[in-house]
Amino acid sequence: MNEPDRRDPEAFLRQAAQEGRGRLKIFLGAAPGVGKTYEMLTDGMQRLKSGIDVVVGVVETHGRRETEALLAGHEVIPRREVEHQGHRLAEMDIDAILARQPQLVLVDELAHTNARGSRHPKRYQDVEELLDAGIDVYSTVNIQHVESLNDIVASFTRVRVRETVPDSILEMAEIQVVDLPPGELIERLKEGKVYIPAEASRALNHFFSRSNLTALREMALRRAAQAVDAQMLDYVRAHALAGSFAAGERIVVAISELPSAQGLVRAAKRLADALKAPWTAVHIETRHSLAFTAEERAHLADTMALASRLGATTATIPAPGVVEGLRQYATDARATQIVIGKAARSWWFELRHGSVVDRLVRDMGDVAIHVLPGDDRGHPRRAASATAGPWGKPSDYLWSTLMIALMTAIGKLLVQTIALGNIALLYLVPVMFAAASFGLRAGLFAGLLSSLAYNFFFLPPTGTLTVANPENVISILVLLGVAIVTSQFAARVRAQADLAHGSARQNAALAGFSRQLTAAASQDELMQAICGEVGRLFDVRTVLLVPSPDGPQLRAAVPPEDRLEQIEKAAAQWAMDNEQPAGRGSSTLTASDWLFHPLRTTQTGRGRGVLGVLGLAREDAGEPLRSDQVPLLMSLLDQASIAFDRMALEEEMLDARQIRERDRLRSALLSSVGHDLRTPLTTIISAVHELKQQHPSELADTVEAEAQRLTRFVANLLDMARVEAGALPLKVEPIDLFDAVAGAVHDTRQSLAGHEVRVDILPDIPLVRVDPTLLHHILINLLDNAGRYAEPGTPVVISGQRLPDAITLSVIDEGPGIPPGSEVRVFDTFTRMEGSDRVKHGTGLGLAIVKGFAEAMGLGVSAANQTDPAGACFTLTFPQMLILAPLPDEDVT
Repeated sequence: MNEPDRRDPEAFLRQAAQEGRGRLKIFLGAAPGVGKTYEMLTDGMQRLKSGIDVVVGVVETHGRRETEALLAGHEVIPRREVEHQGHRLAEMDIDAILARQPQLVLVDELAHTNARGSRHPKRYQDVEELLDAGIDVYSTVNIQHVESLNDIVASFTRVRVRETVPDSILEMAEIQVVDLPPGELIERLKEGKVYIPAEASRALNHFFSRSNLTALREMALRRAAQAVDAQMLDYVRAHALAGSFAAGERIVVAISELPSAQGLVRAAKRLADALKAPWTAVHIETRHSLAFTAEERAHLADTMALASRLGATTATIPAPGVVEGLRQYATDARATQIVIGKAARSWWFELRHGSVVDRLVRDMGDVAIHVLPGDDRGHPRRAASATAGPWGKPSDYLWSTLMIALMTAIGKLLVQTIALGNIALLYLVPVMFAAASFGLRAGLFAGLLSSLAYNFFFLPPTGTLTVANPENVISILVLLGVAIVTSQFAARVRAQADLAHGSARQNAALAGFSRQLTAAASQDELMQAICGEVGRLFDVRTVLLVPSPDGPQLRAAVPPEDRLEQIEKAAAQWAMDNEQPAGRGSSTLTASDWLFHPLRTTQTGRGRGVLGVLGLAREDAGEPLRSDQVPLLMSLLDQASIAFDRMALEEEMLDARQIRERDRLRSALLSSVGHDLRTPLTTIISAVHELKQQHPSELADTVEAEAQRLTRFVANLLDMARVEAGALPLKVEPIDLFDAVAGAVHDTRQSLAGHEVRVDILPDIPLVRVDPTLLHHILINLLDNAGRYAEPGTPVVISGQRLPDAITLSVIDEGPGIPPGSEVRVFDTFTRMEGSDRVKHGTGLGLAIVKGFAEAMGLGVSAANQTDPAGACFTLTFPQMLILAPLPDEDVT
């Protein structure tokens, strides 16, 4: 721990990348109303008074007087107006801010979607451009808008926030938590300081419940702490500062090949959960690791897999020794606590090799060490020393003997010219050669044989093994000592070289595998490349199967496979369903000759689960993999999953582009055809009208009726083009639903001929704020649809109902109804199915236009079947925000 730290290159580059950029400060809150904007404006005013050039880019006061009062002393950059769906929206004028070049700009509501036509789709992207220009930014955001927490917040609030900001924004920002206890925030809600009373009453019963606010508050504080901890670690690594900087807990658990290591992992998981801290499972790979048995490697792989399943980051670190490797890793990770096991060792073993636990406690300084006892009495142990290993090949000893013979011959030639003591130095050459080339045992053999040769051929009396001069004993002992020391160093160097070679070989395999996957141009090529590379690296047969409605489908194989047995398909299906290995060498369906490993998606929130399974088998029906090969296979599978996701995303983007282009062409065609038909239809209708005035006839009436119907089709085409282009200008005004229904019934009297129209709407139903033209089009299409599909002579009912928080308006017919399962698809463009606007004459656009117009005005629309009497029911829902007058049974506080 006293060794000088070195700068972390990645952290240093991240720090350097911030040079010249503006600084971002985020006021983070648990929920609306805690005072983020107030704090931001207060901070901004203090900076302004201290001489900093501060402007307001955008601030949303939401009608709060105290917030508006704080704006009085600030320079406010006028917003830029953007045309959107017939409305003029005010957005932050980023160009005006860049031209003004202030030192600090205040930007409220970072998680905001800009109106179409703005430079960036999201406000946080505007902020990034300001930061790149060297302008400091203060902004606000609520914890539910953080991308990584979106699903968690939705799980307990039952509200999914659509506008989010990426976590990287928080990681680069200075965080100031604006905190308010749930009780005080609820009081502010009741006093109308957050929402108007009617909205506050609903909020208290839903999103702003005490339990939700408490959970959100904890998440805000914890997320801020994580961001600060990450920034602190970046700083200390970039500046090579020593110490653990234990502002937040970070846990490292050291795992070994022993079965008890799994207990260590579970204990570390419990400790991490209790401290709410990140944790890492690390294995220190030493020369001792080279002598692991297959059983020990299997234990190690199982322990690594367990740690990964429990949520740990896993790492394997090559090092000269366990203490050195663990100390270095804990220092780099700024660990605050280490969990390690203490195995039962004999006093003789600890006397020779020392205690790992004692050395860690002595060397780790302020890092807490948790020592847990390990019960490995049934596990055979080998001495973890350099003496472990095979005796070597006979040729090793032969070469050592020849080298000693050569040195003996040279010594005989030089014995008359150099001192006898120097002859002993010649024998150091074969000792060092044997120890460095063949290991400790060969070195010891060379040292002993050199001692005997030196004694026999050079020490008087020569020709015997008797040592007449006691001083010569020292020479013999020196030769033996050199053999031992050199062998120790040589064995350590060779072990490190073997570890480095293995690591380099694995990295080269991963790099080559990545290149092969990147070169694949299609999914079929990708699957074949995966099978080919895995088969080559492990010398096995490989197959790749993907999920399908009929079970696992074979998509690639090396060498080519035509079919798999039923037991193999069962193992593949089990691996898909459970996301765990199955087959030979696993713990499930071991009768299979194949071992199947799942390929899991790496994209969160995509709902695709397992992408497929990779099967491995040997020609001799042996174990497909050795236990030491499992980590490499897991890395390859991770890369394959990433390649699958990348290709799937590319295909989705291509499909999306094609859909957008198709929709653009279709909209252009609809608009062109609609405008080209409207002029001749107007002429035809005018001519028929004149003809009826001069010569009334049934034929003229039919021509006029069909021309009118064709005119409605053309209007639908134009309306659909407007819906898809998002160009629906809204002119919202209070509307009486009874009058709106009466007007639509009058305009569709020909379509409703032969049907009694019943209007069941109470006269005191509240007014609604909608666009009267669009609502008229919606009702005409619904009534026209009912008139065409209701059985002759049956009534068409228009019913309006008042609900506690909405008004519904339903059009009900007695016809064939809607096919089960098609209640949503019936609103798709050009959809024509039996039982709705689908089979009889029509464009298949009527209900699609209903949906488009309804969504543009904020209405809900749904379709369902009724049973008594049978028929279809289409319902419009007017939410509370569109109802002009409050409902009498509302609980307004």
